[in-house]
Amino acid sequence: MFADALNLKLAKFNIHYGWVLVTIAFLATVFSSAVGSVPQILILPMTKELGWTISDMSMATGLMYFILATLCPFGAAMMLRFGLVKVILISMLLNAAGLIMTIFAYEEWHLLVSVGVCLGLASGIIGLGLASTIAIRWFNLKRGLVVGILTSAFAAGQLAFVPLMAWITTVYDWRFAVLPAMIGIGLTCLLYLLFGRDWPADLNLPAYGDEIVYEPPPKSTDSTVLISFRNLVTASKQPAFWVLAGTFFICGLTSTGIIGQHFIPFCGDNNIGIVLASSYLALMAVFNFFGTMGSGWLSDRYDNYKLLGAYYSLRGLSLFYLPFSDFGAFAMTIWAVFFGLDFIATVPPTVRLVGKLFGTVSAPVVFGWVFASHQFGSAAAAYGAGLSRDVLFSYSPAFLTAASACFLATAMIITFKAFEPTHLKEAK
Repeated sequence: MFADALNLKLAKFNIHYGWVLVTIAFLATVFSSAVGSVPQILILPMTKELGWTISDMSMATGLMYFILATLCPFGAAMMLRFGLVKVILISMLLNAAGLIMTIFAYEEWHLLVSVGVCLGLASGIIGLGLASTIAIRWFNLKRGLVVGILTSAFAAGQLAFVPLMAWITTVYDWRFAVLPAMIGIGLTCLLYLLFGRDWPADLNLPAYGDEIVYEPPPKSTDSTVLISFRNLVTASKQPAFWVLAGTFFICGLTSTGIIGQHFIPFCGDNNIGIVLASSYLALMAVFNFFGTMGSGWLSDRYDNYKLLGAYYSLRGLSLFYLPFSDFGAFAMTIWAVFFGLDFIATVPPTVRLVGKLFGTVSAPVVFGWVFASHQFGSAAAAYGAGLSRDVLFSYSPAFLTAASACFLATAMIITFKAFEPTHLKEAK
């Protein structure tokens, strides 16, 4: 009812309802990003108060990313099977449960359940499938821009909430740091209940850029597992799938895995306090926001393979630079700017390529598998970097390994582009 009324009002101003879905999804991603930042904010105060090691905390975040990776393909299939709105509401409730349990954690296994299982399940059934699903279902034009907007929301979440949660942790108690994310979860649920829709046809609309209202495919009676694996089998026959999955594994390893979970403790090792470290993350998030938006704009206009090659090369240089910097304000600011511009800029061209190769209906599920590889990379780095720190007493080997992986991703992209089969055309 509310969605229909709003659609009629927007039509008077020639505004497509798809932009409402983009706005709500942007807010949902902002608050999900805040939830995902909670373990990084709490890693130092929890280890100090409860006597745990960094690798204990890293095990929980590693489990979170592992479950996230495992569920990503099935989450996209769940959106196809049960509808986008229902899946998002389930995800938000799991986020809330995980945050509440984190507050009362006092043994290591409690953290495995709250952060590892609950937050992993919550993130896994949405992942970046939310951005790809809305972009592919609701937009025929400006898909890259839409993906850029929605992925930039991760940066906006970090910008808005990481410094706030760090300040709350310092001034009050780490248990209160989850409150902003909890409020956001409640708002997200309300907006989706009132204004969420699955397909443009639900409002008798064509997709943005189309003139014909296409009926959505009938909801499959097949299980989400069958839907997901059927699309995987089809996609795996194309070499492009393995190139995109492999490079996205490296993307996760070098972004959310190592920087997203270990930047603040890395700064702590180099005499940078939690509040100052979080301010560098906030600065990084500012440039991440504009970098991802810009990447979306570029992906609609330029060769996406060339963009990915450039992004991974720049990221490798940034990661190689960090351990050798003097950790002064100027050096860290320069690093935050350049790494921020590139942090998740890889997402729009990757989504564009998946949509081009695998079609409107299958592409979100296929991207779920590609994104799964991203999160396996995040899991490997989240746990591996923490273990490296405890064993080698330094994060430097982990950062140098991540830098090398970025250059490998560039080589994979360049090589595939050079030998790309001529028969690869846009999927029907």
